[in-house]
Amino acid sequence: MGTVLGEMRNVPWHELQHAYGSASQVPGMLSRIAWGDGPTAEDALSDLGQWIAAPAVFDATVAAVPFLWELAATETVKDRAGVLELLAAILASGHDLHPEWTRAAHDAVVAGRPTVARLAADASSAEAEAEAQTHTHARAQAQARQQAVRDAAVRLLAAIDGHICAACPPRAL
Repeated sequence: MGTVLGEMRNVPWHELQHAYGSASQVPGMLSRIAWGDGPTAEDALSDLGQWIAAPAVFDATVAAVPFLWELAATETVKDRAGVLELLAAILASGHDLHPEWTRAAHDAVVAGRPTVARLAADASSAEAEAEAQTHTHARAQAQARQQAVRDAAVRLLAAIDGHICAACPPRAL
């Protein structure tokens, strides 16, 4: 496997659109989520959510979702729960004028179901991280972060399994 977000350079972001215009800034936001400290990642997630998920999805949303799944699965990402929440927001959003964007964005979120199922069930990485910490406060923070990821994953898994919208055909489970 390559580096985190390694394939991002292969996407013609400048040809895609988000809520405010050209999606050429989306790679920078994804990078800040991947490697930024806590506040930087949170700010980038908030901005990205406004660009690609609220109030609607766009063609840039479809391109960004696989990278969001990659970030959700990467333990070094500071706000993995926030990434999962953004994926849930994308699944809940649509675009009235472009139902094909809605369906493609939803399909991209649903395609990550194996990842979210693993995250919803994963307790071992939290225990290993907690054991590696020697400071009680750091251990508590690590456990809280992992619990937030599990909680967000459980909610997203339920949203995926129960997803019904006009743009998407019924899914077989």
